[in-house]
Amino acid sequence: MQDKNAAPLAVLVGVDFGLPHFDAELEELGLLAQTAGLEPVARVTCKRRAPDPALFVGSGKADEIKLLAEQTGASEILFDQALSPVQQRNLERALGMPVNDRTMLILEIFAQRARSHEGKLQVELARLQYLSTRLVRRWSHLERQQGGIGGRGGPGETQIELDRRMIGEAIKRTKERLTKVKRQRQTQRRQRERREAYNISLVGYTNAGKSTLFNALVKARAYAADQLFATLDTTTRQLYLGDQEGGGRSVSLSDTVGFIRDLPHGLVEAFQATLQEAADADLLLHVVDAANPAWHEQMQEVQRVLGEIGALEVPQLVVFNKLDAVDAAKRPLALQDRMDLDGRLLDRIFVSAQSGEGLPVLRNELARRAQEAAEARQALESDESPTAFGHNGGLNSPMTNE
Repeated sequence: MQDKNAAPLAVLVGVDFGLPHFDAELEELGLLAQTAGLEPVARVTCKRRAPDPALFVGSGKADEIKLLAEQTGASEILFDQALSPVQQRNLERALGMPVNDRTMLILEIFAQRARSHEGKLQVELARLQYLSTRLVRRWSHLERQQGGIGGRGGPGETQIELDRRMIGEAIKRTKERLTKVKRQRQTQRRQRERREAYNISLVGYTNAGKSTLFNALVKARAYAADQLFATLDTTTRQLYLGDQEGGGRSVSLSDTVGFIRDLPHGLVEAFQATLQEAADADLLLHVVDAANPAWHEQMQEVQRVLGEIGALEVPQLVVFNKLDAVDAAKRPLALQDRMDLDGRLLDRIFVSAQSGEGLPVLRNELARRAQEAAEARQALESDESPTAFGHNGGLNSPMTNE
C-alpha cells in the first residue's frame, strides 16, 4: 500500500515517429514528472508511422499500458507528446485513470513555480486557453443527463456552454490585466533606454545554469536550483563592469524563463511580456549546459523559440556553462573561441558559474561590448546633432538664398 505522503506514481509513454532527437529513455519527461511532484515507476516506448486518431497509440499498446499501471500501482499516465482532446478523453476511458500530456505537465510546473503577479497571470492565461479546448472531457460525466424524449442538449450541454462562457470571460479578463503589466514593462524599458543602459538578457534551455550564472555575475540571490524551470519570473539587476580604460561601466542584466523542447505555443504567447526582455535586449547571453550530451539539440530549441518571439536578430554571445562538470578529456583548449550556429559565427566563452572559472573572461568581453556600444551611440548622436552656427556666426544650413 502506497504511503499517503509519497509522490503519486506515473507511467511515462513516448512514441517514436522516426523524427530526429527522439528521447528513447524518456529522461526529460521523467525530470518534468519529478519537478511536478510525480514519481515515474515505468516507461513505455513504441514506434509508429503516425498517431492513432482515437488513442494516439494502438489499442494493443493501450492495453499494455493499462496492465503496467495496474502492476506498478500507478495513478496517472504521462505522454511525452501533445494529445488532442479526443485522444486524451478516449485514453482516460480505456485506461480508467487520468492521462496527461507534456503540455499539461509543463503548465502544471509553471503554475507551481510562478511567484510574481505577472508570472501567475501568464500561467493562468495559458492554462485557461488549454482547458477551453478540453471542456467536453471535463464534463463527460454529464453526457447521461440528456434532455427528455426528442429533446437535444439538456443539462449536460448547458453546463458545457456555461463553462465555455465562464472560461472565455476569464481569458478576456486575464488578457486585459496582462496588457496593463505589459505597459508597465514598456515604461520600465523606456526608462532604462533613457538612462542609456546596455541591456543584456540571459536565455537558454531550462537547467542550463542561467540563474547560477546571473547570481555569480551580479552577486544577487535570485532563486537557483538544479531542476527544470527553477526561474519563471524575470529578474533584472545592474551589473558593474570595469572597462579597458578603467572608468567602469554599469549594464542591465536580466535572467529569463528557460526554454524546453515542445514548449507549448500558448505558454510562449502568454509569457510574451516576460520574453519581450530578450527581444528588446542589446545582447543575448545564450547559456548552454556544456556537460549535457544533448547540448546541440537544446541550442536549436532555444533558437526556435527566439525566432518565435522575434529575437533571432539580437546579437548573441554563447556561454558554455558547467565547465566543472565536463570530463577532463573533453575540456576546451582555450576559455574563449568561436562557433558556428545556423550559419552565424558567434563568440563562445567557457565558464563554471559554480567555481568561478572563466567568469573574468566573460566580464571582460561584456565590458568590451558595452564600451563599443556606448562609443557607437556617441558617434551616432554627434552625427545626428545639427551644428547650430557656422564659423561666421550665421546659420550653418545647406540651403542658400539664390
